[in-house]
Amino acid sequence: MTIEELLSGNEQFRSVQFKKNIGVYNELAKGQKPEILWIGCSDSRLQTGHITDSMPGTLFIHRNIGNMAALNDWNLSTVLEYGIKHLKVKHIVICGHSDCGAIKALDKDLNDAYIPNWLNNAMDAKKRVDAKIPKPATPAEIKERSTMIEQENVRLQIEHLKTYPLVRDAIHTKSIQVHGLYYDLDTGLLTKIV
Repeated sequence: MTIEELLSGNEQFRSVQFKKNIGVYNELAKGQKPEILWIGCSDSRLQTGHITDSMPGTLFIHRNIGNMAALNDWNLSTVLEYGIKHLKVKHIVICGHSDCGAIKALDKDLNDAYIPNWLNNAMDAKKRVDAKIPKPATPAEIKERSTMIEQENVRLQIEHLKTYPLVRDAIHTKSIQVHGLYYDLDTGLLTKIV
């Protein structure tokens, strides 16, 4: 895809979707009031609004490699602060997905400057799953292990998320709820796992 194709796609969007929903887009131009903060993966196969059939303005979205709620992450801290204190979101979702490259990379020795350090945020998910199951021997077992780690990573990232004082306080006062979801690329199914 080229920049020209992106611009052409924007023209198509403006002439069809934007024009058809001009009232919605005019309201969105005045400000946002999303009720959900969505923490998801940067994977290009996941377009959050599409997989949830959500209109623009519904989701306040933070994406990164492996849908991490990394400890002491300034970027995430800022998103949480803005989402909770200023936008008054009522829900925080951490969404993992099948065939996640970050989870696959946990088994590799990477010669990269930044990726291995980032992936340490998910290493406990791998360790938890590997402690519960025998070493996979078949392709089906390898895929099942990967799914288990992807889902355990969602649980782990929720644990990380709850270490942020702002989140902990909002949960304590019942002003937000935290959810863990998992998206299957093969079926398009989004399921609740926490």
